[in-house]
Amino acid sequence: MRLALAIAVFAAALFGANASAQNVSLDPNFGTVGLVAGFTPDPYTVQIVSGGSIDAGSQIGGACRGMITDAPDFRLEYQPGGFELFLSAVSSGDTTLVVNAPDGSWHCDDDSGGNLNPAIVFADPMAGQYDIWIGSFGGGNHDATLRISELGF
Repeated sequence: MRLALAIAVFAAALFGANASAQNVSLDPNFGTVGLVAGFTPDPYTVQIVSGGSIDAGSQIGGACRGMITDAPDFRLEYQPGGFELFLSAVSSGDTTLVVNAPDGSWHCDDDSGGNLNPAIVFADPMAGQYDIWIGSFGGGNHDATLRISELGF
């Protein structure tokens, strides 16, 4: 009985840490935009400073990498309409991308955009709120440009 209770307490603590890793209820560090399919200009770009004090890999897990903040860096309210949705970051530093999709699922990338830049494509994007973090691989901060596009990276 004690072992089962100890396992349950450990599992709750572990799950609680992962579930509260990033706080999507906080205001984004660099703003919010609402975009509807067919938006212009495409790409929509936002200047962001990457990095933070939270290790995305240990808090979110999976393919998530880099140091991020608790609050999202940027929030996208998106209404799809037959296009793919491309999210990427361009920086002279090694950045990562962490996205919490409208259904609560996590999507992460490190270098798929080439030259140490992250990129994620949503082939059939959902309507709703996308919370986006640009992390710094190995720590530090980097000036970065978040690119939101329906035309590609």
